Amino acid sequence: MVFSWLNVAVFACLAAGIAFAGGPLVAAFLLAPRTSGGAFAEPYECGMVPRGQAWTRFGINYSLYALIFLSFDVDVLYLFPVATAYPQSQGWGPLWALFAFVGVLGLAMLYFQRKGVFTWPRRIR
Repeated sequence: MVFSWLNVAVFACLAAGIAFAGGPLVAAFLLAPRTSGGAFAEPYECGMVPRGQAWTRFGINYSLYALIFLSFDVDVLYLFPVATAYPQSQGWGPLWALFAFVGVLGLAMLYFQRKGVFTWPRRIR
């Protein structure tokens, strides 16, 4: 196999990429302080000394809201390419496809509302 300047450039870029990715990892390993125990093992709580148990149980509602937000956030990301390609499109087909997509999102919102996902349970103590 004959090496050309293109092969040399590819290998040089590969080596530079590995150096840029691995360099900070090696530097952090070599330059990081070697302390353990004491206050370094405790969780950081905004400068305050933590009290009580570090692991608390959270309700499932936090996870449900996070998943719903993530799903609708990703769905909105699909609308950006549509918005950029819409001026170059021909006919009513893309508009009806956009309405169908937004309609399915609206039906999902209604479904979640009917299931009671958006109602936050209140605890009165």
